[in-house]
Amino acid sequence: MLRSSYPEMTWRPQYRSSKFRHVFGKAATKECCYDGVPITCSVQDNNFCAVNPRFLAVITECAGGGAFLVLSLHHTGKVDPHQPRISGHRGNVLDIKWNPFNDYCIASCSEDATVKVWEIPPHGVLKNITSAWKELQGHSRRVGLIEWHPTANNILFSTAYDYQVMIWNLDCPEQVIKNPVRTISHHTDVVLSMSFNTEGSLLATTCKDRKLRLIEPRSGNLLQEANCKTHKASKVLFLGNLKMLFTSGTSRYNDRQFALWDQDDLSVPLSQENLDGSSGVLFPFYDPDTHMLYLAGKGDGNMRYYEISSEKPYIYFLTEYRSNLPQKGMGVMPKRGLDVNACEVFRFYKLVTIKNLIEPLSMIVPRRSESYQEDIYPMTAGNKPALSAEEWLSGIDKGPVLMSLKPGSQVPESYSEMSKGRENSLDTRRSHSRPGLLQLSYIQDQVGTKAGKEDNGNTEDDRSRTPVSNGEDIGLCSPPRTENELRMKFHKQQEEIRRLRELLNQRDVRVKQLELEIKNIKNSQSHQSSL
Repeated sequence: MLRSSYPEMTWRPQYRSSKFRHVFGKAATKECCYDGVPITCSVQDNNFCAVNPRFLAVITECAGGGAFLVLSLHHTGKVDPHQPRISGHRGNVLDIKWNPFNDYCIASCSEDATVKVWEIPPHGVLKNITSAWKELQGHSRRVGLIEWHPTANNILFSTAYDYQVMIWNLDCPEQVIKNPVRTISHHTDVVLSMSFNTEGSLLATTCKDRKLRLIEPRSGNLLQEANCKTHKASKVLFLGNLKMLFTSGTSRYNDRQFALWDQDDLSVPLSQENLDGSSGVLFPFYDPDTHMLYLAGKGDGNMRYYEISSEKPYIYFLTEYRSNLPQKGMGVMPKRGLDVNACEVFRFYKLVTIKNLIEPLSMIVPRRSESYQEDIYPMTAGNKPALSAEEWLSGIDKGPVLMSLKPGSQVPESYSEMSKGRENSLDTRRSHSRPGLLQLSYIQDQVGTKAGKEDNGNTEDDRSRTPVSNGEDIGLCSPPRTENELRMKFHKQQEEIRRLRELLNQRDVRVKQLELEIKNIKNSQSHQSSL
């Protein structure tokens, strides 16, 4: 037989297999948005919005000093123009960040050169708050950026237009703190962004002097410095445990550009790509659980997302979400606040200034099954600190305390609730062992003891507690004097009714499960005895 003179050709797929290839963005309906919010007109390149599973905070425009709103996450629809605010700063508020281990604690920084830490009441802001829990005075010029440490409790970083990065320990009795734990003075211009690695032992910064720096935060030592003439970095992110850094910025021709860097060698970027010629700053957001990277441009309506790999070419474009509403900033919900039943892997809160609107945007993995998808929800960082402030300052490093997002698994309570002893039986979620693994006698004992404990607990609580109405002491309650206060009382009451119904439904399901298990074990024992 004659052999063909043509070379043998092998077929290779032109695409990369990925479970996140078809992730799509789903904007919330008008009823689930926050309408009528006077979003700040500041030109600072920050997100102006911070979110946790309980509250949404957004910096607002106001005359005479600075203020921001804190809304209950379920308080959607039209926002009252007279909604109470947090207004203790004498200058415009430039950045806000929730404490990752305390859903009732938020930090803010301002043009008045101070950083303030606020405690939010459990039922939300019902009147204007002007006195802060802590006030940090150390910067000589306006403070533009703040970041909480990712694993140590009550450690806060701030940077200002005095080119200093200051580290604050909030675990001290003073209400006004004037001396930071450490001051880092390696920058020659304004710091544009800060990012920590997973365990918080390294700090990466970008600066207006075009340099990317890697710093050991406890000692303040400068470990590496990159000065790439072809890339002017604006924002920086650590990419989880991949030992890589991601920066977004501009090229020498002012095209928007991103770059990937090896954490151990910042001399030359691993990868570099130009995007477009728009002028808005690119905000990067990284999800270490799915290795997905989202790029949202200031003033853009679209959002690009990529998948990061540890092998060349390192970054793979997935697709793009398009919208005709431009964003000024983006808030991001922590993973523990996502709707796992809808296969939601990321959620943004998009600030639309032209409509005074905050629009939730969910990133969803399309799946036919409605059951929990373990492959897209690995163990993720929870809301428990791995270290105290003193432990971290003494030189100890630990990774974050992980938690499961599976419904029914134990969800750790906020650290403030544990430290302050706030026990709210309606908010706690208990995890139960699988009934199939329990013995009959153990189940019966558990049912009996649990009922006895609940009865005893209820009688003791009734004796020790003062009468309570909607979570507040009746003696301290006053009738609502304005329409706004009446509306707030109504929302609180509806929220409490909803929680009570959820708790009753959970108990009914649990009782049915235990009864069915007892019946099954009795049947199996009678079958064995007959044999």
